[in-house]
Amino acid sequence: MLSRTLILAAALGLSGALLAGCSDNGNDAAKKDADTGNMAGSATDESAQADAGQQEVNLIFGTGGTSGSYYPIGGALKPIFEASDMIGGVQVVSTGASVQNIQNIQDGLNQIAIVMSDVAYDAVNGKNQFEGAKADIATLAGLYPNVVQIVATADSGIQGVADLKGKRVGVGKVGSGVEQSAQKVLESAGLTYDDLARVSHTGYADSVTEMSNGNLDAAFFTSGVPNSSITGLMQTSDVTFVPVEGEVSDKLLEAYPYYETYTIPAGKPERYGLDNAVTTVAIRNILIVPTSMDEAVAKELTKRFDDYLGSDKVSVGALKDIDPASMDENLVVPLHPGAKAYYDDREGAGDSNDD
Repeated sequence: MLSRTLILAAALGLSGALLAGCSDNGNDAAKKDADTGNMAGSATDESAQADAGQQEVNLIFGTGGTSGSYYPIGGALKPIFEASDMIGGVQVVSTGASVQNIQNIQDGLNQIAIVMSDVAYDAVNGKNQFEGAKADIATLAGLYPNVVQIVATADSGIQGVADLKGKRVGVGKVGSGVEQSAQKVLESAGLTYDDLARVSHTGYADSVTEMSNGNLDAAFFTSGVPNSSITGLMQTSDVTFVPVEGEVSDKLLEAYPYYETYTIPAGKPERYGLDNAVTTVAIRNILIVPTSMDEAVAKELTKRFDDYLGSDKVSVGALKDIDPASMDENLVVPLHPGAKAYYDDREGAGDSNDD
């Protein structure tokens, strides 16, 4: 408790007009830098920035586990943001991902982070784990989707979500984003865990092992496409991708506005090389900052990110699954005014070039 108090005091005392940030409370590197003040942010207020020009700002970037997609994305964006005259430095820290990132933004430790839209939706609306504690966050850009992928063994007879009734199903680890998606999809099909022959709280690797051994009929995976565990399973077993469509999809989209439709294409080797396209649903990831971030800084970060996506330097696969034209669309967390100003300028520039 004392360590957390010291970190919070350091971050709040030094982040100034920039924002109330967010980081990984459990990350030793982030704690060390917060204690020493290395990455604390601007100590000037907005009026001083306006009078003296934009002072360099230091950012701590909250991501996720080192084996996931968030962390390498942070590493890829670090030099992109640091190339700006407005940014003094960016430190990328590994965190517990979405929930922890948002909680830490409220604590004033990180100044930018990646989160899933479902968690962010709850945060800005004060629901579930954020009940009574709405988060003051805003979006810079919509990112790539985390796709709900239901994979069944070919001999299971499972062709749709309703066919999961009476089957042995892997639903992800307890409390995980995978399990939350599994429960919502089942709910939209009128099913609960009681309707399944067996519920297995297994992660990706264990679900694949259980399916390979004949102990599971199907499993949920919520991730980018492709998922390496699914790819590995397909190399040893015949599988069927179960669509989330029709009435099930309609009910899900109506009940939970952070879901969107997604199609896993056919004939794309880098997307499983399926014979037929599969319609399912997805939850978008978003790049967030505190609402208190200086508008000029938010606009600059958004511009740098957009320019990077339009270059030939994108190295992280997940970033290649982003449509730059839709980064400001269908967001469950409002755009930061600085980001909105950038997109408005971009749209205006596009219109002026249309003859």
